[in-house]
Amino acid sequence: MHRRRKPTHPGEVLREDVIKPLGLTVTEAAKRLGVTRKTLSELINCKSSMSPEMAVRIGKATKTSPDSWLYMQAKLDLWLADQKPTEVEGFGNVALA
Repeated sequence: MHRRRKPTHPGEVLREDVIKPLGLTVTEAAKRLGVTRKTLSELINCKSSMSPEMAVRIGKATKTSPDSWLYMQAKLDLWLADQKPTEVEGFGNVALA
């Protein structure tokens, strides 16, 4: 099921599509979100994952859906998991409803 292109990290989207265009510093953006500078820096530098709590904060700050931010993270997480070789034994002819 290998997907071809690696999905974009939601932190990169936040950095490139929100923080930079608004001319915000990381410190100012973190303050507005109510998180530490370190927490935001790790997210926008793709060192940490988008948490549900952060998705809610960003959704409120940008007037967007928290679901969309978490969906970006889920797509990335699934892509990364799919890149690892995984041996499984099938269940046979299972019909799922």
